Amino acid sequence: MGTLVMKFGGSTVGTAAALAQVLSIILHEEKRWDNLIVVASALDGITDMMLEAAQLAQIGSARGYRRIAATIRTRHLALVELLPLGNLESTALQADIDRLLFEMLDICQQVANTPSEKLLPQISDAVAGVGERLSARIIAAMLRHNEVRSVAIDGSDIIVTDDAFGNANPILDETKNRIEQNLAPMLSRQIVPVVTGYIGATQTGNPTTIGRGGSDYTASIISQCIHADEVWIWSDVDGMMSTDPRQVNSAKIIEELSYSEVAELAYFGARILHARMIKPLQENNIALRIKNVYKPQHPGTIIHSNIDDEQHTLKAVTNIQGFVITAYRSGPVHDLIERVHEALYQASGSQMDTMLVSQSSSHTQICFVIPTTSGIETSNALSQMVYEALETVQDQDWTVSPVHIITAIGRNLDKHNEIIARIFESLQGMNILGVAQGPSGCSLSIVLNPADGVDALAYIHDLVLAS
Repeated sequence: MGTLVMKFGGSTVGTAAALAQVLSIILHEEKRWDNLIVVASALDGITDMMLEAAQLAQIGSARGYRRIAATIRTRHLALVELLPLGNLESTALQADIDRLLFEMLDICQQVANTPSEKLLPQISDAVAGVGERLSARIIAAMLRHNEVRSVAIDGSDIIVTDDAFGNANPILDETKNRIEQNLAPMLSRQIVPVVTGYIGATQTGNPTTIGRGGSDYTASIISQCIHADEVWIWSDVDGMMSTDPRQVNSAKIIEELSYSEVAELAYFGARILHARMIKPLQENNIALRIKNVYKPQHPGTIIHSNIDDEQHTLKAVTNIQGFVITAYRSGPVHDLIERVHEALYQASGSQMDTMLVSQSSSHTQICFVIPTTSGIETSNALSQMVYEALETVQDQDWTVSPVHIITAIGRNLDKHNEIIARIFESLQGMNILGVAQGPSGCSLSIVLNPADGVDALAYIHDLVLAS
């Protein structure tokens, strides 16, 4: 049946029961497809723990990062103990876990010995990817125990990136060459590679990461280079939802989406997918499925190009945070935007996107999107960073305010003003700070005060259900 790439998220590999499901799925699909590649995420919470260890090393807290390493070791060894592995496989796996954690501790020790005011992003990247290396080895060991030839592959050996540590970009030609040299021969020998998601390396071999949630992107990059037929993302939900079910109880599964629709969903807050993974799939017409590891027979959501061009059903609505800078003077805004981007990157390592710029005779308003991949950073914390960065701006009064960005998504939304009119009608009485229509033609974003965000999400979702 061709080539399938399957990515398993952290929530699907964190317990023995979940790993049993993963094993069952891989064994089933390995018989159905000519070639199978597995991409593994770290166990839930492990990446955050790794980054915390690096931060503790930066301030010289040896006790702190050693405690974290010990906790991670205990969690993984306890998981291995529960798995049905042979003695030799289990012993080798435990040795691998110890070796990888000793490597992490060695990096932390080097950092602690050379204290600095700020943790270098290349150090964070070297530590952060250890979680994926651990989980990939566990899955590969389980497959070998079940008589499937399998090898754990570090993404740093095949994904070549630039040196934008923390959010690196793949260098496609070199990555393709590495995959042809290292991955393709395994497939020809009926070996199932288990690749670590999220991590890559520069041309000189320095470890990098490709953004939080980047295991999806790893699967997308590999599928593009290997000419896969489909990519399946396995999580603990039945598919893409019409909105966040934690905020709106009536959220429903979306059966199918176009590439443009799902790209907007990923960008504007659907945490189940990495925003950058869609473009390689769209360019190569590779179908994407979102499936539930606990309900493998459920069809989930399919994303492909075979969508009716005349379709204009409202599919979903999202709610993400942002903030608005209002300058009480008209004039060029590019210096202000550059200053904010630089301040945020220096302070948090996060890249913010400028979503909306509007000007009048006396005011300039700039809206920034806080990406869902920014981890534990909150809107208020980032707003404070901006406030501090702008303290040096002379001869200009300005304010920084948190906002919610509500985005309605549906194919050909730009061609159906009656739907847009209904959206605005549902928001009567709310103060709309800004509106932006996406260039893809399938998204409409509305900037609101935080107090209105949850209600607006629910009102527009009622329109989604009625479509």
